[in-house]
Amino acid sequence: LYNGNRAAKTSPYFEALGNTDELNSFAGMALHHCQKTQKLGDLVDMLSEIQSRLLDVGSHIATPKLSSQEDRIRTVEFDVSHAEQLEAWIDKMDEELPALKNFILPGGGEAACALHIARSVTRRTERSVINLVHQGEADESVLKYLNRLSDFFFMAARYAAIQTGEAEVVYKKERKE
Repeated sequence: LYNGNRAAKTSPYFEALGNTDELNSFAGMALHHCQKTQKLGDLVDMLSEIQSRLLDVGSHIATPKLSSQEDRIRTVEFDVSHAEQLEAWIDKMDEELPALKNFILPGGGEAACALHIARSVTRRTERSVINLVHQGEADESVLKYLNRLSDFFFMAARYAAIQTGEAEVVYKKERKE
């Protein structure tokens, strides 16, 4: 860990760090797909920023608050303004999207699919960080960021589908006869 302590690979820290790393990889894949069209240039910028913030999340997780020196903790503080930035991006995209009237399934083109994968991995990452926050080892600001990030990826997937002219895949309930 960043504080010099050793932990088992099965520890909650490494579970959360592995999930965060996997999430960052999927964010990179989504960024790659978004780079294929100029219509998604704004998402490219947002995803680049998100990848850097995910490295910050990893640094924060790798520095358990209860066993780290104060100077190390200050170095990896995670500011709540990062979640606020996500909220602003979500609101901006929401203004350009039609109202959601049905559940949608993951789909809507390559970029949207990659963003949906990132959304679901974000949810798992969030679940792996919850216990660290409850134990006082990580800040609520990281949890809030991950929660807002999954909402961002959902909105970004919808936005990517619409911007690239792909149809959103609407859920159809099975009809019982």
